[in-house]
Parts: sequence; structure tokens; C-alpha cells
Amino acid sequence: MGRLITLIAALVAGAMIAWMAQQPPKPALASAPATAFSAQRAMVDDRVIAAVPHPIGSDANHAVRDDLLRRMTELGLAPQVHRGTAAYASSRRKGLVLGGEVENLVGVLPGRDRSAPALALMAHYDSVPASSGAADDAAGVVSALEIVRAMRARGQPARDVIVLFTDGEEAGLLGADAFFNRDPMARRIGFLINMEARGDAGRVQMFQTGAGNGQSVDLVRKTAQRPSSSSLTVFVYEHMPNDTDFTISKRAGVAGLNYAFTGRQFDYHSPTSIPATMDPGTLQDMGQQVLAVADAAAYAPTLPAKTADVVYCQVFGNLVLAYPPWVGWLVLAVAAGLIAFGAVRARRHEAFPWTDALRGLGACLFAVLGAVTLLHFARRATGVGFGYFEQRFLLAQVTRWEIALILLGLGVLLAAAAELARGRRLIALAPLAAGLASSLFGGFDPLGLGLGVAAAVVALAAYGRPISRAGAWSGALILGFILAVGLQVVAPLAGFILAWPLVLAALASAATDAATRKGIAPLVVIGVLAALGLGWIGGFVHAVYTSLDLVELLGLPLLLAALLVWPLAQPAEGAPPERLLGPALLIVGLALTAVVRFSDPYSGRFPKLAFIQYYVDMDAGRAWRIRPLNDASPWSDAVMRTDGGKIGRLQEFMAPREAAPAHFTPLPAAQASLAKQADGSLRLHLAPPAGARTLVFQVTSNTPATLVGLGGVPSHVTMTAGQPLLGRWVAAPQGVDLVIQPAGPGRLDVEMEANIDAWPAGVAPLPKRPETLMPFDVSDTAEVKTAARFTW
Repeated sequence: MGRLITLIAALVAGAMIAWMAQQPPKPALASAPATAFSAQRAMVDDRVIAAVPHPIGSDANHAVRDDLLRRMTELGLAPQVHRGTAAYASSRRKGLVLGGEVENLVGVLPGRDRSAPALALMAHYDSVPASSGAADDAAGVVSALEIVRAMRARGQPARDVIVLFTDGEEAGLLGADAFFNRDPMARRIGFLINMEARGDAGRVQMFQTGAGNGQSVDLVRKTAQRPSSSSLTVFVYEHMPNDTDFTISKRAGVAGLNYAFTGRQFDYHSPTSIPATMDPGTLQDMGQQVLAVADAAAYAPTLPAKTADVVYCQVFGNLVLAYPPWVGWLVLAVAAGLIAFGAVRARRHEAFPWTDALRGLGACLFAVLGAVTLLHFARRATGVGFGYFEQRFLLAQVTRWEIALILLGLGVLLAAAAELARGRRLIALAPLAAGLASSLFGGFDPLGLGLGVAAAVVALAAYGRPISRAGAWSGALILGFILAVGLQVVAPLAGFILAWPLVLAALASAATDAATRKGIAPLVVIGVLAALGLGWIGGFVHAVYTSLDLVELLGLPLLLAALLVWPLAQPAEGAPPERLLGPALLIVGLALTAVVRFSDPYSGRFPKLAFIQYYVDMDAGRAWRIRPLNDASPWSDAVMRTDGGKIGRLQEFMAPREAAPAHFTPLPAAQASLAKQADGSLRLHLAPPAGARTLVFQVTSNTPATLVGLGGVPSHVTMTAGQPLLGRWVAAPQGVDLVIQPAGPGRLDVEMEANIDAWPAGVAPLPKRPETLMPFDVSDTAEVKTAARFTW
């Protein structure tokens, strides 16, 4: 019974440690010292900036611009509006070009040495169309303002501090492109700190660094207050299809750090992201972390230089461990020595065949595969599709769903360890059944079936007779060591995520001779080390969980947990209380999954999306009401059928939409003209109608050509004959010029869609939405399509 009590205590203590580590600090009051960051002071600006949505080019964004110029002037930054053109070919989607006219705001807090490389604080001040952006990125903007105020209170810095508020980040990193690729001011920056958000709450992570981050990480390690960062996060983010303004500055060779928070993602780009929902503790976390680092950099004689990347991670509090990647091999050597010591000593106390270690390895692998299979099944069982819009059903009940996944994963892990005391192969049926059942939701699921079969095969090989606890734990540690070596080889910057918990578990193994020692002391040692390790791992569990479409990734923290709790989870043969814990967690986890599936999570605080647009084809003289696929609700169904049309499907430039015919109301449309130039190139001018901020276009040449100029910016984009070039241009009422160099005579087919930020006056108005529904992005606006054809 002592083993069960210790296991429960370790799990509870680990959960509490992880929870406490994920809590942001208390917001500082406006009465805080002048040199300190105060979230209460910063929230005053946040309420002004995030009063209404303010996308690039809108009147509301111009109002935010003017208010920021006033605030920057008050802080002595002598701000300027740097107007420019952004234009580039997307690296994420072939055949897509982006651009527009931007108004970046640049101010300077003068330093003692005006010629020294400057420190820059960057955030973007535009929002998406339907969100006021209280977090994304008003939180970054007001943090920069409050940081500068605090730095001024300390005295003149050693170098200039540039405050850069970019425009058009939400439209495609446009302000950053214009600044770092075409603004001479960019060359003055020696180190940059960017602040971003993907939610309205949570701890702030320093999740990305510039190349050669050794000294940058050292700066964070020595100065930041309760930093939250790791080289694993940096490594993973570099391989994700996500971008921030920091992507552009890093590509330009600027060293720096990128900060963001991702809690409460339901509010990301949502009308619910307002100052009232912005967590002031999170704002305090952003400000005090960045202020500590910026303060040190601004007053230091030199900025961090580019040196070799390091392996690093915070442990607890302000403690950050960092070392060169090759040290990871020494860490693994220590782990190997401790594992061997514990296993050899265990065999002297209680002899066991080495095949027990092999079976233990297999049982641990089965535990992870089985857990991943069940997590995959649970995700499918929710009935929720994959993708950001589909995820919102889960985001509206995010805590309940996270608890369900944790219980399911731990339940399989504990059941797998406990069952090894009896060794029965019937346990192989559980993941096999989950894998088969995955196909009951959304059609045949080869991944779920493959995971279930793989787990069952491993179980059949590993189970079959009772296995000694010492042998099984040794085998689990050997599996962890093999995987850690592999990770150290392929991704040394991420290797610590396996190596550190492995060392902790190996230390517990050696200290208790692989859990063969009797008495309370060995249980206390294992329990304390397990609680510390689980508390540290817990922070990664939450970070991994936020990727709602990849619940299978939770298999990694479950593996780490297995290394730590295995000797507590595997009871002596014939000890039923210990065996009941895993199944009990599974039952509760499955029950919570059912609650998630059948509940209606939408409310006034967490409303469901209800996207509607009026779409008119001026050339065809036809109109539709459109919405995203699978976005049905009684309200939107009624709106779609306002004119009695049947809901079908319509293909737009970017994506297919559901559409229902509507009465045709003529609206102003974009215009196109073509002029042949002296050098044989073609200048295609596209002009949006009055009131349109965004113009999407599709240009198809029937002869090979090259796009050599976009909005006055040189470019080199190949235009394959017959393949459309897709583009999006924003905040340019005068339009955009495309300079095309054709291979010979030919024809251009041009299609344009202009977005007008209002529901047309001549169209039946939208009825009031229920409080459980909300618009999103460019909902409640008009999209006007027109086409042109040119030959030369």
C-alpha cells in the first residue's frame, strides 16, 4: 500500500509543481517603482489600442497609429512614420505573392553612444479584421511602451533603444518585410527583441532566437525573471509552418529573441480578444521578462555576439541550465553508468534474468504506443475535424479536454506497468480495440489501426509471464537511453528533453538499487525524484497539448513519466489496489471524453463562429451568400437561404466555400489595365474599388513569363504557362503594378476579388446574432469579383 500512496503523492505533487510553474506572476500595480514594469500601467494603453478591430489600412488603424505617435512622443522617442512598400513571394505556398503599403512607427530612446549598434524592441500594432487584438499584438506594443518608460526612469542607456511598431503583420509580415529589406534604419540594429501572442493568457515563452544564440541565451539565463524557454522550443519552432515578424529580422541576419504566450487560444484572432479578457498577469510576465533582458542589453558595453548554439532549458524559478551540444554525450554517459549500477546491484539483491529487462523495455514501449493509440482514438471520438476553425469546439472547453487526455495517457501507462506484475497478454486487446474503434469516427483510419496493431504486437512479445520490478524498470531505462542517444545524434539541441529525466530516473534507480531495497526511505527517494521530474515534464505537457491536432505528441512526455514512476506503478504480484489505479483513470478519462463530445461548450464568453459574406460576380451578374465549409448553425442556415437559394459549393481563389444564391446587387469592382513598355515588359495595373482594403488577384499567362516587379519592388517569380499566379495586396487604394516579362506574344487572364469592409447597403441586412455566435475575420463584408483579358 505504501507504493500506491507514494505513486499518488508523486503524481499530485508533480501536477502541483507543474501548475505553479505555469502560473504567470501577479500584475504589478500602477504604484510600483518607476524602474519596474507594471501591468496595470500598461493596461491603460491596451484599452485604448484594443478598443476596436484595426486591420492594416483601416481608419481604426490610422487612429491607433496617431495615438501611438502621441505616446511615443510623451516618452521622448521622437517618433516617425516610415511609409514603405512590402512585396515578396511566399516561401510557404508556391505561386503566391504578398504585399501592400505599410506605415511602420519608429522611435528612438537616445543612448550615450549614438554610433553603437542599437537594441530594438519590436511588436506589430495592426489587428486582424474582426478582433481588437488586445493580446495580438496590443500586449506586445504596450509592453514595449512600459519597458521604455521604465528604462528612462533608470537613466540614459549606453546605446540607442529603437522602438519599432510594424504595420501589416497580420496581412503577411508586411511591415517587417518593408523595414528589414528596404529601410536603412534596419542596419542600425545590433540586437532585437520581438513580442507576440497566440492567445490571451498563460506563461510567456522565449520560443525563438537568432542564429548563433550562445551569448543571447546567456543573457536570458543571467537576467530574466522566471524565464520560460528551452532549446527544444527553438528547435521545434524552426520546423513549424509558423511565422512572426522575427522571421524576417532573423532572415536579415539580426540577432535577437522572440517572446510570446499561447494560453487561452480560443481568443486568438477572435472578437473575444478584448482588454477585459487579456490576463494582466500574462502581460506582467511579458513585461518583466523582456525588461530584465532589454535593460541588461541596453546598458551593457556590448551586445550579445553570435556564437555557437547551446542546449538550454529552465529548471525551476530563475535557474536555467545551458551547455554546448557535445556535453549532452557526457550527460548520457552519466545516465548509462547509473542505469548499469542500479541493474547490476539489483541482480545481487534479487536475481532476475536479463530477459526481464528486455521484456521491461517492450512493456515500456507498449505503454507509450498504447497511450498514443488511445489518445488518437479519443481525438477522433470527439467528432471534431482537424484544422484551426474545427478545433474551436475543443478550445471552448479546453481545460476539460486537457484533463481527459492526461487521465487517458496516465491510465494506459499505469495499467501497462501494473499488468506486468501478472504478465497477462490480454492487455494487448485494449489498444487494438481503440485502434479499430478509431475508424468509427470519420471513416477508415489507417493511422489509428496501425498504432493499435503495433501496440498489440509489442504487448504480445513483452507480456506472457510476470516480470520482476527491477528488471522491468531497468528495461524501461534502457529504452529511454536508446531513444536519448538517437535524439542526441539527430537533434542535439533537443536531446536534453530525454536526457535530463533519464538521469533523474537513473539516479533513483541507482539510489534504490532499481527499487529492490525495502522500507520507506527508498520509496521516498523515488517519490521525491519522480515528483520533481513530473513537475518539470508537466510544463512540456501543456505546451505539447496546445497542438490540438497532434495529441499523439503527448507520447513523449508519457515516456518520460514512465521512466520516473515505473517502480511505483508496478506492484508486487497479487496486489489489487495498485492495479486498479490505471483502469480507474482510464474510465474517468473516457467519461470526460464523452462529456466533451456531447456537450455544447458555446456561450456568450465562448461563442461559436458564424461567418457570412456577400459574394458578387460582376461579370456574370450573379451573387451568393457564402460561408466556410462545415460552419452550419440555425442562424447561418437561415441567412444563407434568405433569398430562397439552395446551399451548394463555390470555389474561391483561396479555398472552396459553401454558397447559396442571393439577389444580385451591383457593387464597385476592381479595374485592370495593361501597358507594353519599351523594354518589351508588360505593366499590369490593378486598382481596387473605393472602400476596399484588400485585393486578391489571379494572373494566368498562356506563355512562359517572369514577374520582375511587384509594387515597385524588384522580384523574380516564374510564371509557368497556364498556371495562375495568386496574389494579395492590401492598404493601397491607388492599386498595384505588376511588371511581367513574357517569353513572347500571348494572353493574360486576370481575375480580381476586392474585399469591402462592410455589408452592402442594398442587400438585405444580417439579422442579429445570438450571443452564442460571433463573426470572424472578414465576416459581414462584401467580396466583389471581376475579370479581364489582355493580349499582346
